[in-house]
Amino acid sequence: MTAVQERETETAAGTPAAVPRAREARRAATVALADLRRPVIWRIRLAVVLAAVGALAALVPFVALAELAELVLAAGPVDRGAVITVAWLAVAGLGVRGLLIGLALTITHFADVDLQATLRRRIVRRLSGVPLGWFTGTSSGAVRKAAQNDIADLHHLVAHHSVELTAAVVLPLGGLGYLCLLDWRLALLAVGTLPLFAAAYAWMMRGYAEKMAEMNAAYGRISSAVVEFVSGIGVVKAFGRARRAHERYQRAAGEYGRFFAGWVRPMLRLEAVSTMLISAPVVGLVSTLGVVWFVGRGWVTPVEAMAGVLVALVLPTTVTALSFGGEDRRVAAAAALRLRELLDTPVLPVASPGRRPADHRVVLEDVRFGYDAGAEVLRGVSLELRPGTVTALVGASGSGKSTLATLLPRFHDVTGGAVRIGGVDVRDIAPDELYRWVGFVLQDVALVHGTVADNIRLGRPGATDAEVVAAATAAQIHDRVTALPDGYDTVDARLSGGEAQRVAIARALLADTPVLVLDEATAFADPEAEAAVQDALSELAAGRTLLVIAHRLPTIAAADQIVVLDGGTVAERGTHTQLLAAGGRYAAMWAAQDEDENR
Repeated sequence: MTAVQERETETAAGTPAAVPRAREARRAATVALADLRRPVIWRIRLAVVLAAVGALAALVPFVALAELAELVLAAGPVDRGAVITVAWLAVAGLGVRGLLIGLALTITHFADVDLQATLRRRIVRRLSGVPLGWFTGTSSGAVRKAAQNDIADLHHLVAHHSVELTAAVVLPLGGLGYLCLLDWRLALLAVGTLPLFAAAYAWMMRGYAEKMAEMNAAYGRISSAVVEFVSGIGVVKAFGRARRAHERYQRAAGEYGRFFAGWVRPMLRLEAVSTMLISAPVVGLVSTLGVVWFVGRGWVTPVEAMAGVLVALVLPTTVTALSFGGEDRRVAAAAALRLRELLDTPVLPVASPGRRPADHRVVLEDVRFGYDAGAEVLRGVSLELRPGTVTALVGASGSGKSTLATLLPRFHDVTGGAVRIGGVDVRDIAPDELYRWVGFVLQDVALVHGTVADNIRLGRPGATDAEVVAAATAAQIHDRVTALPDGYDTVDARLSGGEAQRVAIARALLADTPVLVLDEATAFADPEAEAAVQDALSELAAGRTLLVIAHRLPTIAAADQIVVLDGGTVAERGTHTQLLAAGGRYAAMWAAQDEDENR
């Protein structure tokens, strides 16, 4: 059984347990939403009060129509003055409603703008303090989604939901109160179809949480089948197994389709009937037939009957508002939970006041580190990196090379021991000061949107054009840049992996940090580019403390110290000549690479 199949089995088997987890997640999302809205909650409440008064003002035209009908149908001459007064009252009611609802929406929209700005500032402040290693495990897409999409998902809830829902609820409630003053039977008639709608809706929603858990599990099986098929498509097609691999997706899709159809099909007819029960034509018809009967029995007057029908026609808008409002709230609550998790990301503690290293001698003392509690990646690593020397880390994949290198620029904090620069623990150095001492060129080079010059200047934003060109020349990338359409002003230049690495090296040269970490700096370079990168690295090494991670051993044969890591511990250390003579792990790795290259 594959790992994906095991996860599917656990998901399907854990469906009952998923229900309380889903309820707990909804509770957490509701709490997160309330917390995020707290800075603007009083403005929202003020807008709700204005919307409620505006909704009640909208009742004035209903009452005015009834009064007009009373005046027109009364025996004797029509009182024109009274008619004009009542008409102006109706117009005033509509005007007050428009003014107050508009003012309420203006308040909530300004509150939404302020909340979005506040949340984005909080995100920037939080992300500026998280460990750099956090960005390695978190995609830029997830951060962008939180900063843009999730915050945008809060817009309707903050700017519209409370005002529109209040208006949609208060108007019918006020209308029902007015009908109760006329005759309680009119109020009952106006809501006559609501119990039937409520019963049908409750029937449709029975077992909803369990069904959603089943649907999510089925959807998860489809997703895993797609990922497994696409990731292995080259292999399965090469061996003629594409049809069998595709059958698993078809089976998962078929199961999902049958489940969804079996759940939804019976509800569609019931939903059509329940929706019809609260539609304006049905409500109007039921109310009209009812008031005809009431008038015939002498319970209400024709004018009161007309008021009953008019108020009853307003009720469907309340149900619609509640339905859409509930969905908006669920979307906003889910977005708020994701934002809350992002804003709760732990930050690295910053020493105050920070200390300054005495020099660029680096010492690792009994360093221990693990990404997860109880699972150590590094165990008791002790090293000394002297100024003006190159120390190379080698070892099999997963031995802890990259992890060890990221502890120097404090991508993570050690869980045991200490990393010191110039006699000072990196945890006692303020981040701005630390990055004036430690630079890094990583395996996955990040070039930001902008010109080539902008990317090089990231190392020192105030650098002159001459200094940028000098750094690029030393990094063996100047000739390639000048060949671009706009030279150093080329925006989003299309560079190869080796060329991008040389731009990163130029950036590091311009920053001129005394300690430098290079993680597989020739990983994406072809043989010709690798020679250029090596020349650039030789320029970098002069007078600095250099820590290099290498996969190709010939690139670090001249290093002052080579450290072999195995299982998170130091297995060997020494120069290239010493380690070959020792006949240990390094010698075996060298022989294996030499054999591969000679094939």
